[in-house]
Amino acid sequence: MKPDRQQLIRSLFDDYIEMYASRDLRLIDRFSENFSGYAGSSDVLVTDRDEWIRITRQDFTQVPERIHIEMRDLSLQDLSEDIVAVTAFFRIHLPVPEHILSRETARLVLIFRREQGEWMIAHSGISIPFGIAREGEIYPMQSLHERNRELEALIVERTRELEEANVRLEEQSNTDGLTGIANRRSFDRVLSREWGRGQRAGTPLALIMLDVDHFKHYNDYYGHLAGDACLQSLSRALAQTGRRAGEMVARYGGEEFVILLPNMDIEEALEAAHHIQQIIWSLALPHADTAPGIVTASLGVASLRPVRQCSAENLLRRADVALYRAKQSGRNCVQAVTDLPDAAERDELPEIARNLAAGFNVRLGA
Repeated sequence: MKPDRQQLIRSLFDDYIEMYASRDLRLIDRFSENFSGYAGSSDVLVTDRDEWIRITRQDFTQVPERIHIEMRDLSLQDLSEDIVAVTAFFRIHLPVPEHILSRETARLVLIFRREQGEWMIAHSGISIPFGIAREGEIYPMQSLHERNRELEALIVERTRELEEANVRLEEQSNTDGLTGIANRRSFDRVLSREWGRGQRAGTPLALIMLDVDHFKHYNDYYGHLAGDACLQSLSRALAQTGRRAGEMVARYGGEEFVILLPNMDIEEALEAAHHIQQIIWSLALPHADTAPGIVTASLGVASLRPVRQCSAENLLRRADVALYRAKQSGRNCVQAVTDLPDAAERDELPEIARNLAAGFNVRLGA
């Protein structure tokens, strides 16, 4: 294309865009008597110049302020000596709070024809992918607002579903799959939290560690499905005990459970442990390998007042030693540790704890 023709076509297009963007009604004088076109949000072909002028006036009335047209792509065509065409891709930025139109790309085809020495607009076709405008509209704002509200409602619904899914995932990650109570991961997190709270408040924190007596024999005798059912029954019963703020019942691993008791000294914790023992007895779950003939448990109890020199590991260590003592005392009983030091140093456990650790497989912390 010759540069002068390219400059001519671009000048015709730029004049059109400027008048349209500035809402300049002098634009209607540029329409040919032999005009055809279609509006961006209409499905009707217009072949009457007066009708197109009416549509243009309606457009400028609906949005009287200047609009901004963001050009995305442009193609100039020199079809003949007296006919040229322009195809443009652009985004329309209206002076309204909602930037709905500006999110989509519109298409414009303009055909200019030279008539009696003047370049006139013989055809104008705008395609705006927003749906059909309502009566009295050029830009389909009502449809766009409705679609926007639908999208916002969909986003709210999807966000709610995502939040619910995240809650379920969080619950699953903190819940023991067999018993439905808290798992080790959840217990470790709550223990750390309650230890810090006890440090700030200067209140004690107690822990009961519980192990089902002769549970391997139970599985061997009754089968693993019965063993799972037994653990589930125990879990349901234990879960009824953790009702105060911060209290927690968790499956620590295998047939071992832990009960965390904030703001409870050793005497209160012992009382709670005996109550739990009574609850387990009352279930009367058959167990052929125990003296009473029912499922029993050994319970170890410890309580510490959290201080900076101690860590939650000290509380776990004490409860573990107490649990071992309960097993060594014949099982089906409650034992407490009150003779271990509060110091956090592992090397300063008293002789009794070291002897227990040396002679038996007790978890005293690594």
